[in-house]
Amino acid sequence: MKTTNFTFRDLNEFLDEKADLYNRESFIETDPIQIPRAFTKKEDVEIAGFLSASIAWGQRPTIIRNAKWLMDRMEQQPYEFILNATQADFDVFREFKHRTFNGDDCVFFLKSLQNIYQNKGGLEQVFADGMGRLDGIKDALAHFRSVFFEVEHLDRSQKHISNVLKKSSAKRLNMFLRWMVRKDDRAVDFGLWNQISAADLYLPLDVHTGNVGRKLGLLKRKQNDWLAVDEITKNLRKFDAKDPIKYDYALFGLGAFEKF
Repeated sequence: MKTTNFTFRDLNEFLDEKADLYNRESFIETDPIQIPRAFTKKEDVEIAGFLSASIAWGQRPTIIRNAKWLMDRMEQQPYEFILNATQADFDVFREFKHRTFNGDDCVFFLKSLQNIYQNKGGLEQVFADGMGRLDGIKDALAHFRSVFFEVEHLDRSQKHISNVLKKSSAKRLNMFLRWMVRKDDRAVDFGLWNQISAADLYLPLDVHTGNVGRKLGLLKRKQNDWLAVDEITKNLRKFDAKDPIKYDYALFGLGAFEKF
């Protein structure tokens, strides 16, 4: 693993320092994770988190505003809404739009979540059911996608759930898993899920984390696809095998805030 001008030890200390700097409650102020942070009930957090993560591309203020719109239409009770919503309740969301994610996509997402909570044991259970296979999180992501699309949907909606079997980086899903699984004392990630280990998580690879990773010698692959996710995550595990994705804070902070 090339580490640019750093020794392995220096890079480890540098990443730990930056992870500590950005993995703080102040991070929430500008991040979509503030949406699920408004809730305390596990299922409310999961649903708010999943929907917020699902539209987490583009300008962050717009993501937050649109995610708040969704929560308001659910009367700030996402789990209660998902369990009991009728077709008329769903139709309210036909007017939703976030970039290429439109009202039809939104209604489908809500109906799929209803199927998951009414018939599949909830989001944690669906991801956990996929973890028993050979490739861990990759298999869990593929299994989740299969379950998610059991509900009738338009072909256009398929682009809004990443397909790791086609080498997608699955940035938003990996970010959602980080929120749900990671446990520490920093009040950012929730650590609500116990059936998946933080050691098994993969980096939510985006433009910032990818560019910084390449500059630090953590990533050689040029495309931001699943092969790149696998490469950079394996390198991050060399610094902390139990919690490699804490370095998401370091890489993202360096790229988004420090323009490293």
